[in-house]
Amino acid sequence: MTNTTFASLGLCEPLLRALASEKYTTPTPIQARAIPTLLAGKDLLGIAQTGTGKTAAFGLPSLQRLAEEKTRADHRSARALILAPTRELALQIDVSLKTYGRHLGLRHAVILGGVNQNPQIAAMKPGVDVLVATPGRLLDLVQQRHVRLDGVTTLVVDEADRMLDMGFIKDVRRIVSMLPKKRQSMLFSATMPDDVAKLAGDMLHHPERVEVSPPTKTADKIDQRVIHIEQKDKRALLSHLLRADDMKRVIVFTRTKHIANRVSDHLSRAGYAADAIHGNKSQNARQRALAGFKSGAVRVLVATDIAARGVDVDDITHVVNFELPNEPESYIHRIGRTARAGSAGIAISFCDPSERSCLRDIERLVKRQIAVVTHDLPASGLAPANVGEERRRPQERNYKNPKRRWRPRSNRRAA
Repeated sequence: MTNTTFASLGLCEPLLRALASEKYTTPTPIQARAIPTLLAGKDLLGIAQTGTGKTAAFGLPSLQRLAEEKTRADHRSARALILAPTRELALQIDVSLKTYGRHLGLRHAVILGGVNQNPQIAAMKPGVDVLVATPGRLLDLVQQRHVRLDGVTTLVVDEADRMLDMGFIKDVRRIVSMLPKKRQSMLFSATMPDDVAKLAGDMLHHPERVEVSPPTKTADKIDQRVIHIEQKDKRALLSHLLRADDMKRVIVFTRTKHIANRVSDHLSRAGYAADAIHGNKSQNARQRALAGFKSGAVRVLVATDIAARGVDVDDITHVVNFELPNEPESYIHRIGRTARAGSAGIAISFCDPSERSCLRDIERLVKRQIAVVTHDLPASGLAPANVGEERRRPQERNYKNPKRRWRPRSNRRAA
């Protein structure tokens, strides 16, 4: 299918015009295989690693079918429902679908948590053609009777394995149970754990299966490296690496929100344009951080795994795993933020001794040994042994009662 074009896939002229204005000329493999299937009205199970163009694969044919039906959504209802696991991904999908469908005259809305629900309620009142939503807020508005799901004829569940990781599978099942039985359904996922496979079996009707790459295979153009270093020295090493001119747009992943804030603050104090994005941030703060990262005003975005699939930014040169993820599958999604759309990228992982088992699990999953590189952080940049550790008194004995441990006088009971 080397000569495949969007026109040859059967897309209508308004969509082709929008794609041409965005300089999209050649379909990706999953687009080339999914679009004709979906235009024919079939259900689809799509398995592809992040960054392969899944949004256009389900968005373009869905928009075309909605435009061809020439019907209107009922009050407070939607004709097409796209479920996404994170706010960032939901917003990114909404932007992409509005871009592709700019000449179709369809109405769009997005529903997500972390912001005031009133504008979302107002947007849904007249009914919309395309609704992109996160499961939790959507269920809230359904239960408040601000949203109806009985008019949905197209359902997309995107990043289904991430839904599972974040505990949303039960919510997705509840939503699916509220939809009409007669509909076109699509499920997309980078991996296929048992619970996701069961969800696909329950919600899809004789689906076409499109798998464009092994689910555990990382992008070929990502140069993967690991640096063994003590936890206390990771921030100094990150600052040191960022002196390199080729680290133009960097996303740094941490396991916890607390560490993300600490790393971001450390980089800002060191003079780097950095910001953090995680679940404790308000939606407005998260959007400001993403906007700054996309515009180049923010060079380093520090994120927890909530952003591993929700950040769709071109030209991310480096991904740094400040801490290795507990789940090896998350490693694939993290490093997939770079080397997108055929470009190359570099993924650097910091590994302290306590994380070596995580590294082994990752290497087992990706079926390769990640290259070990040494750092050139000078000894003067290394933190003293007790930095970052809680200072403790030695465990002294109470010699009047050897079984009792010593504790400060202020903590002892008054006589």
